[in-house]
Amino acid sequence: QVQLVESGGGLVQPGGSLRLSCAASGSIFGINAMGWYRQAPGKQREWVATISDDVNSDSSTIYGASVKGRFTISRGNAKATVHLQMNSLKPEDTAVYYCFADRNYRYWGQGTQVNVTS
Repeated sequence: QVQLVESGGGLVQPGGSLRLSCAASGSIFGINAMGWYRQAPGKQREWVATISDDVNSDSSTIYGASVKGRFTISRGNAKATVHLQMNSLKPEDTAVYYCFADRNYRYWGQGTQVNVTS
């Protein structure tokens, strides 16, 4: 089992920045990818970003089209921690952000709310 805890959500004005964090615990050995989805009210869950290990054990990152160039996913000092730096935030980025970790099975966090409003 893998447990995921997100933090860093909150209220921010358009154009501002937030940094989300996700810490995994439990059976973290063998986690090969972590990332984020988000879900806005009345909408389907949308993939945001993924960080994974490539064949050389370097980190590989990919982003959804709506956040590419504004969001950056990175690993923390502990390998089982990931961050999502969100810049140039827009009202349409308002959503609950969910962290996930892949280890034979996809594990999910409880989510953290991000509100972008003036």
